[in-house]
Formats: sequence, C-alpha cells, structure tokens
Amino acid sequence: MRPNGLLKSCILLLPLLFLSACKAEVLAPTGDVAAQQRDLLVISTLLMLIIIIPVMALTVLFAWRYRESNRAAVYRPNWDHSTKLELIIWAVPLLIVVSLGAITWVGTHLLDPYRPLARIAPGKEVGQEEPLQVQVVALDWKWLFIYPQYGVAAVNELAVPVDRPVQFTLTSSSVMNAFYIPAMAGMIYAMPGMQTTLHGVFNKEGTYQGLASHYSGAGFSGMRFKAKATDAAGFDGWIAEARTASKTLDRPAYLQLEQPSENVKPELFATVDPELFPRIVNLCVEPGKICMAEMMAIDKQGGAGLAGTINVSQLTYDKYARRGTRAPILGWDPFQVTGFCSTEELERMLTAQPASANVAPVDQTPLRGHGLTQPGSLFGRSADPALTLALPPVGAATKL
Repeated sequence: MRPNGLLKSCILLLPLLFLSACKAEVLAPTGDVAAQQRDLLVISTLLMLIIIIPVMALTVLFAWRYRESNRAAVYRPNWDHSTKLELIIWAVPLLIVVSLGAITWVGTHLLDPYRPLARIAPGKEVGQEEPLQVQVVALDWKWLFIYPQYGVAAVNELAVPVDRPVQFTLTSSSVMNAFYIPAMAGMIYAMPGMQTTLHGVFNKEGTYQGLASHYSGAGFSGMRFKAKATDAAGFDGWIAEARTASKTLDRPAYLQLEQPSENVKPELFATVDPELFPRIVNLCVEPGKICMAEMMAIDKQGGAGLAGTINVSQLTYDKYARRGTRAPILGWDPFQVTGFCSTEELERMLTAQPASANVAPVDQTPLRGHGLTQPGSLFGRSADPALTLALPPVGAATKL
C-alpha cells in the first residue's frame, strides 16, 4: 500500500478511537425489560435486513452487469413478466410484514410501561416482595427522586436494589421532559399536571447512566444522573445514609429547589413532606393555591359560581418568571385561584391511595395490555367498553 493510501486509511479509522469508550447500554442492558426491548429491536432489524440486503446487492449487480460497456449482457426488450419472480417479490415482503406486525403487537403489550412486571428475569417470576416505589420529578434542570416508602429523597442520584421490581411515578414541574435509563427500561415522558408510570428492574449490580432524552432548555445537557443498582444490604445502607442527611424536603424547600439551576451535584434529603408529590402533580405546592383535584371536584358539582370569580390572590412565583421569561397574561399581574378545601380535607385527598395502587401482576394469558379489555367478536362489541388505564374509584362508572 502506498504511504498516501495508508495515511488516508488511518484518518478514516480515527473516529473509531472515540467510539471505543462508548458503552452500548441499549444493546447490552442489565434489566429484563430493557433486554426484551433489545431483543425486539434486533429481531425487527434482522427481519428488515432480509429485504434490504438483497435489494442493495441486486442494485449493484444489475448496474454492473447491464452497464453500457458490457456487450455480453442479454438484451430482452420484450420481456415483461415472470410468475416466479412476482411470487418472490410479493410473498417474501408480505411474510416479513406479517411477522413484524405480530412481533410488534406482542412486544408492545408485554412492554407496556404501565403494565406491572410479571417476571424479573427469564424463568424467574415476581415474588411476594412489594415493588420499590420511586416518585420522579423533572425539574429545571435536574431530577428529584422521592422514596415514599422510606421517607427520603435525592437529587440527581437514584439507588435501587437488584432483582426487585421498581415502579416509577413521574411528573414535571414546568415543561415536558423524558426519563430514560437505557440499561433498565424504556423511555417515558414526564409532564406537568400529569402522572405517568414506568415499571423496570435491574438484574446486575453496577452504576448506570440516566438522562433526560427530551430537550427542555438551556441546562438540558447537564440533566443526567447515576442509577446505582446494589444488593439489598447496599440499598439499606444508602437509605440509612440518606436519613442522616442534614436537609429536609418540605414545600418551602421544594420551591427553592425548583428554581432553574444547571449541573447540580447529587444531594440527599433526610425527610420528605408526604403530600409533596401529590401537590406537585396537582400544581398546588404554593401556599393557598387551589389543587387541580379540588378544582375538578368543584367543577363536577357545578362550579363555584360567582364566588369563584373573586376567589383569587396575587401569584408572585410562577414558572415563567422562574425561567426568566414573563408570561404575557394580557398585561395583568399573574394571579392564582385560592383553594376552597380545609387543611384536613386536602390531607385526606392528597394522601389517599389511588385505586390502581394495589393492582396485581397481569396474567399474560390471554395476552393483552394492562389497560385494555379483551377484544370482542367480529359480530358484537365487548361487554366491557372501558378503555382507560385509570381505574375508577369504587362505585363510580367505568365507562368513558
């Protein structure tokens, strides 16, 4: 090889050196859910390559064989049909599409993020141990993790025990974001005023990368955290360490934490207000502000009438001011609606367990999504028309 050719080859291979330090977490996961997603991705790719590779190879072959300078190529201007060729052209793609559809349908339902885990590893069913509950809040620009079963919290640090199902409930403080631990489970959105759910598990100890996979502003690039998967003793030690922290996370502390900041170091909180996460979801952390659940209950009863038009107070702390851009609310000062419920009523409302809290693992036979009813026949509708993931309270109608 000439010196110039060797130099060019070395220059072309130089980018591979930078890729040598990358961890292929998506294709080398350590959690059962992520492993099933990896398998679905690989199988789908291989099925599509059955078509892609022959088409690309034949394109090159035909271009070379029937080039202008190849006088030996057979020229058949009157040829227009071949039954065998038509059968191959249509049958093979059709079989691949059917296979992809079946695999995707099954995988989509089995890997529904709202679906409680039926196993923690191949051949290892979920035991009687209660899943670890982690409440996740996407802040500007950091992650807040609350452990309601232990009464502690952490910023930009997540610790979970291996081989124990984890149930994440997620929300956001200001803008939509996306929570993603590639080695553990799939991506799930976190949105203000809403609550989403994700189930996952780690099967191997280690420290893994967690990140925000949805652009959310200036500090987005630093919105990363470490997910630590430890044995049961290591997790208990982490909880004990958190309980010795000097800080507590109450509503005033959260409002201070919620303000935009970038590249925040991990921080632990010894105690957490048990009503904090429900108030974040209901957008009523600020003192005296009405909660969404309270407002919806009032609207369900016909509204507050004329009293609601004057039941407002000045809002000096709003998300637009926190992010440095004032909302143009028709030129008026921002305001908030004051709550109607008493302290005792709010406490009962925010600390009540939802009906879906005690949902048992879903039987996979017959296969269906966690929130979907079994389809009816071609000649009739299903007896149960409920198509919502949210389980209604006792005594309430199940129809949408």
